[in-house]
Amino acid sequence: MSLDVLVVDDDFMVASIHRRFVERVPGFRVVGEVHTGADALAAVDRLRPDLVLLDVHLPDVSGIEVLRRLRTAGHDIGVVVITAAREADTVRAAAAGGAAHYLVKPFAPEDLAARLEEFLRTRQALDGLGDADVGQEDLQADIDAVFARSPQGAGARAPLPKGLSLETADAVLAALADGVELSATECADAVGVSRVSARRYLEHFATAGRAAVRLNYGTAGRPERRYRLS
Repeated sequence: MSLDVLVVDDDFMVASIHRRFVERVPGFRVVGEVHTGADALAAVDRLRPDLVLLDVHLPDVSGIEVLRRLRTAGHDIGVVVITAAREADTVRAAAAGGAAHYLVKPFAPEDLAARLEEFLRTRQALDGLGDADVGQEDLQADIDAVFARSPQGAGARAPLPKGLSLETADAVLAALADGVELSATECADAVGVSRVSARRYLEHFATAGRAAVRLNYGTAGRPERRYRLS
């Protein structure tokens, strides 16, 4: 399965960077790049993408207004809001408009990749619901995958991506217990896995809504990502 993506950002350079981020993720291709709300609405009608990466601060109308107009027009297209806006009202409006994710700038390429991969898994699960040959158990698994991030399913275990084990996932969650905040390196030391492996588990829990991420700008170079349970 390959999903078409429309990139919407008022900054030409940022839009180009987001395009490159998307094109690194298997299963996605960028079919358009626009810089205003009006162009975004026209491009959705013309290109019919599967997913829109949508900035909030656009020169003509806000990204939230673009999202509202898409829904009013009947588009059930996937939307990932990518913005520096942190106001609670903006976040609530994005959620009410059915945004799949809300990603705050600045972020690392793997942050976007994790959310794209989850969106792809959800689409695959939805496609599986139409298969008449799927058994009851597999059907329920597909439905659970679709609702893994919903409030109704917040207490349930989200499906693990391929290559992650339940045992290590439980160990990572245990390391974050009692309000502990850890970097990927600190988590790796606590659990006894590589830093790369620890980062994969931590990002999975962040994407699934079970962990929160804070950027620590107190160190030299790129900000350090620190994780705690939500």
